[in-house]
Amino acid sequence: MVVNFAPTSTSADILRQVFQSVNAQSCPNLFNFHLHTVHSDGKLQPSTLMEQAIAIGLQGLAITDHHSVGGYQAAQAWLENWKWRNGSDHTPFLWSGVEINANLLDVEVHILAYAFETEHPSIKPYLQRKPTTGKEYQARNIIAAIQKAGGLAVLAHPARYKRSHFDLIPAVAELGIDGVETFYAYKNPKPWTPSVLETQQVQKLADEFQLFNTCGTDTHGLSLLQRL
Repeated sequence: MVVNFAPTSTSADILRQVFQSVNAQSCPNLFNFHLHTVHSDGKLQPSTLMEQAIAIGLQGLAITDHHSVGGYQAAQAWLENWKWRNGSDHTPFLWSGVEINANLLDVEVHILAYAFETEHPSIKPYLQRKPTTGKEYQARNIIAAIQKAGGLAVLAHPARYKRSHFDLIPAVAELGIDGVETFYAYKNPKPWTPSVLETQQVQKLADEFQLFNTCGTDTHGLSLLQRL
């Protein structure tokens, strides 16, 4: 997978290009769009996460802590310092990210936000380290807020909720979401591999509703190559 990280492209434009090419082989060795640090419920320090990303040879990644960009900001600062000290152009592209609790069809789901402006006022209510309530908890408003901040919105692990992904994906597509986390390992296998049946079902729905397919390990433990 060859991605054009042109300096004239916006972060979101580059991510759109990547999402167009994501497949079952993209994670966890080329890209990883679902990672947690100690800034929410993960075990990795942002610096350790970035060291692993470089060792693996990731082309790009996003840290998606729950309702916080603290891990992303620490990782970005570490990465800039690493590039300054090492003078290397062959480093992963790090996108802004966050995972947000939302109400969709009267069940709680998680929406991943990517490549957004972290200081944009529309996204600020969702970066307070806790879920929102009222209108701000509704999926429609969260998707709109992410996109107003210049970002892309993705439904996380669509087959993990109390309602079927056959209901949730059409509903969230109607709200204007950009993508779904198609390639996901629901049973935490070792080595990490996307769940076959769920992947096929979600990918078919993504194609039907013209949504991006994304992938991520949803790492909460000490290795970027596993969920736990």
